[in-house]
Amino acid sequence: MKVLITGGTGFIGQRLIEKRLSAGDEIYCLSRDPEKVQMLFPSEVSALSELPKPDEIVVDAVINLAGEPILDKRWNDKRKQQLRDSRIEFTHDLVAWIEHQTNKPKTLISGSAIGFYGSQAEGVLDEESSSQPGFTYDLCAEWEKAAFKAKEFNLRVCTIRTGIVLGEGGALAKMIPPFKLGLGGPIGRGGQWMSWIHIDDEIDIIEMLLTHEHLHGSFNLTSPNAVTNKQFSTTLGAILKRPAFIPMPSFVMELLLGEGAELLLEGQNVYPKKLLDLGYEFKFTELESALRAVVERC
Repeated sequence: MKVLITGGTGFIGQRLIEKRLSAGDEIYCLSRDPEKVQMLFPSEVSALSELPKPDEIVVDAVINLAGEPILDKRWNDKRKQQLRDSRIEFTHDLVAWIEHQTNKPKTLISGSAIGFYGSQAEGVLDEESSSQPGFTYDLCAEWEKAAFKAKEFNLRVCTIRTGIVLGEGGALAKMIPPFKLGLGGPIGRGGQWMSWIHIDDEIDIIEMLLTHEHLHGSFNLTSPNAVTNKQFSTTLGAILKRPAFIPMPSFVMELLLGEGAELLLEGQNVYPKKLLDLGYEFKFTELESALRAVVERC
């Protein structure tokens, strides 16, 4: 299979490319840093710095994982526009490129996030649940809408509403050092939901969506068992054999991240109903085993 992957130098993208190379795929990786692509995958992956001209390459599928990191900077109007442009506007450009291909890909898998549901303290949220208004909902909803436009060109489209991905990198890489120093603890009140998924399940599900041609629509990529922030902190501290009772006050997160602090101070209990109905068997359904698997690899 020939696959164009955007965002391939990111935490999820790197693992996905490794798996698809082992499956024998021919990979094109579109990145703002093609030199990093060549460093990570010398001679194995064709690195692109921009979308090629129509019909310059022909691919069977496109996997769109591009997007500025969501919490590496304080949110202000400029930063929120960067988050929108790197997701929504880029996806518009990608779908326009698909439109002008003579031999179009059959499949588009495009990123999204559980922020689609907005902040919700109560209730379990599946793919049919209603959303709460706000920036994260607007961002994800418009991102998905841009991807689903590809259906007009007879593509099969899947969007992946991903939770917190646990692996050797990503969010957990930033959490572990303070916990190892005994400085970990809940954020704010600690009762907010954290919907998580292990990186191995994330990659397996993307591959399933890629190779099963009857699947389409939006999917929640989370474990069936969300936890509260306090439960997460207690579990990680126990695995690292460190105390985990020093709270991070809400106002500190708000000073650091601005409006973006809502992603850590609020949350939602997201349930992968569609995947479970399809019979997908998660490798990691419980937080403790997922965290242990990651810590053992680090």
